[in-house]
Amino acid sequence: MKRIFETVHPWKVVQTKIDHADNCPAESVTSLGNGYMGARGNYEEYYTGTTLKGTYIAGVWVPDKTRVGWWKNGYPRYFGKVINAPDFLSFDLYLNGQRFDLAKANLLSFYREVDMKTGLMSRKMDVQTPMGVLTIRSSRFFSCAQKELACMHYCIESHDFEGQVRLETGVSADVFNTDANYGERFWNVERVLAQDEMLQLTAKTHENHFGIERFTVCFTSWTKGKGYEEMHLQTQDNWTKQIFETKLVPGGSLDLEKYVSVTTSRDHAADRLEAVGETLLKAALNEGLDSLEKKHCQVWEDRWQMCDVVIEGDEAAQQGIRFNLFQLLSTYDGSDARLNIGPKGFTGEKYGGAAYYDTEGYCFPLYLAVAGPDVARSLLMFRYNTLDKAKENAAKLGLKGAFYPMVTFNGEECHNEWEITFEELHRNAAMVYAIYCYTKYTGDDSYLRTYGYQVALEIARFWVSRSTYNAQKDCYMLLGVTAPNEYENNINNNWLTNYMAKWCIEFALESLALAGKEISEQEAQTMREVAAKMYLHEDQEKSLFVQQDGFFDKELRPVSDIPEEELPICKHWSWDKILRSCYIKQADVVLAFYYFPNRFTMEQKRANFDFYEPMTVHESSLSPSMYSVVASGSGRPEEAYRLYQRAARLDLDNFNADTEDGLHITSMAGSWLAIVQGFAGLNYHGEHLAFSPKCPAQWKKVSFRILYRGRLLAVSFDRNVFCLEVVRGEALTVTVNGKDYVCEDKIELTL
Repeated sequence: MKRIFETVHPWKVVQTKIDHADNCPAESVTSLGNGYMGARGNYEEYYTGTTLKGTYIAGVWVPDKTRVGWWKNGYPRYFGKVINAPDFLSFDLYLNGQRFDLAKANLLSFYREVDMKTGLMSRKMDVQTPMGVLTIRSSRFFSCAQKELACMHYCIESHDFEGQVRLETGVSADVFNTDANYGERFWNVERVLAQDEMLQLTAKTHENHFGIERFTVCFTSWTKGKGYEEMHLQTQDNWTKQIFETKLVPGGSLDLEKYVSVTTSRDHAADRLEAVGETLLKAALNEGLDSLEKKHCQVWEDRWQMCDVVIEGDEAAQQGIRFNLFQLLSTYDGSDARLNIGPKGFTGEKYGGAAYYDTEGYCFPLYLAVAGPDVARSLLMFRYNTLDKAKENAAKLGLKGAFYPMVTFNGEECHNEWEITFEELHRNAAMVYAIYCYTKYTGDDSYLRTYGYQVALEIARFWVSRSTYNAQKDCYMLLGVTAPNEYENNINNNWLTNYMAKWCIEFALESLALAGKEISEQEAQTMREVAAKMYLHEDQEKSLFVQQDGFFDKELRPVSDIPEEELPICKHWSWDKILRSCYIKQADVVLAFYYFPNRFTMEQKRANFDFYEPMTVHESSLSPSMYSVVASGSGRPEEAYRLYQRAARLDLDNFNADTEDGLHITSMAGSWLAIVQGFAGLNYHGEHLAFSPKCPAQWKKVSFRILYRGRLLAVSFDRNVFCLEVVRGEALTVTVNGKDYVCEDKIELTL
């Protein structure tokens, strides 16, 4: 583990030096976004060090060929990937005709921060050059008030520098993806314009053979400022730029403001993109940078009023949860129901930028509580609107019902690993679980009665179709699956998968009754039989649920037996060795205790946590938070705190040595779950909203807010007192540590 930046600040990510060896992780951590677009924290200047250049636009992607020599029937037609958008953030600096390379610069000082309270990035550095000392200041933000707008400020000040300065900035489609084949380019530039001080570049994603929509994007740029002697324009086939030149003397400066609008064919007719982009940009110019920044900051202030989690007594934990909330809300704010939450958001290319089941399994409860039911319902509608595609996915495998994709942009599966695409079935259950959560938490069954029952029914049909009847044991089994523990493939009877399949079928039958819909009695009877006879292997003597057939045949050893230099095992062991080992990638059996805390005894939770956690390497970002929630509910406070710290600071401290690829956006919701459902013990599975607070010994106090059934609730607790306040809305009955209370305004309880 290596902390990306040493400075810990409750509201900021602070970088006080450039570490060229670890520049890519630093770029990930300083990423910004506004739900519509975003970018990694690439430096503005030319940089020959190791870098992953990345600017991304939500919902803009391409299908990439995935056919390989071992092609099998049922494989996805393509692998979908988010693509690096044309670059509009760069400022290329020349000093006396020599290109400034930040990787080779003599920096006297360096400071960069991302202010999470405002969503602003700013930087200041003093540079020693042969012509004297310069101070370079820059800042940027992606407007949360006007989503199509990005704003930058770049200023060069001379201390004792004297010489010629040239600064070039514009829009360039001379970009590629790091994961592209042989430098393949994904953009075809259609038009380039440079007129007066306005630049425009319009590009379209390259042709594909899959019938997938191509996207057209227009970038309109305008840079203005003071301190320059000349400004002229240059244009080539795939870029356009403004060039500012001046003779800089001691005390002088070159100060520029840059405005960029990004319009896409997702929202406007392709032949209107230039006009719309120009209109947006002129309005921004008339308003001015200060006003635009103020409106942007106000959006973040309003967000933090709702979603902030305050931890007193532990700045590292405080920074961790705010960083995760900041990145989540920078990625998805629910304003566009066509979008979903990509595992890397706007911070990298890995996982293709597509929607995974992480949204329903991990992110959904957070958005339900801090963004509200409308945003949560948008996430549900994304899956309902792709139900037909899910049915097609099941049919490709020769199965009935609906099989939701592991990876998708439009509902069609676009993942290219067979053991995931074909066998990781538990993702289907997450779709139903989100419907269940929405209904239980909001008390509103209208979605279930109108749309949700259809999703639940088709998924139940899938489980029935996928099950195998074992006549000898008179039970139904799920054979050839990949469990949440992806360090084993093609296994039989993963306990969690079988348990969720049983629950899904039962929930579908309940949903049909609630919606007043019917299926044939024969089909209903078959569903009841499969659910009743689903094979669930339990070692009752040990109170253990057996992770899958044959797991207890392995040599069962704790992770502490692995030499430290061999961790993470995914980067040091062969795949064969991993598959044969007992080591678990991420939470598997214990996920059931997170999903359904009321369905299991304390003895069952403790026994399974104590057995499986020591063998879990937590090499999935999704793992520590789930174990932390379960540890809190199992009376394991020290383990809960340790695992929370890993979840909250996974990227800030680069626990899994992979932050350079981008941040683990979807897993960031887990740190919120570890606090709210773990330490606070929030539970909505019973008759009333319930809490069982357990403040970590390392903290003085925890506070947060949630939306619940038309109310805004403020929750705070320390080791001695629990407080609940109804900030807005009607009184409610709440259960705290098993006892019911009526909260009309505010209650304070001694723990």
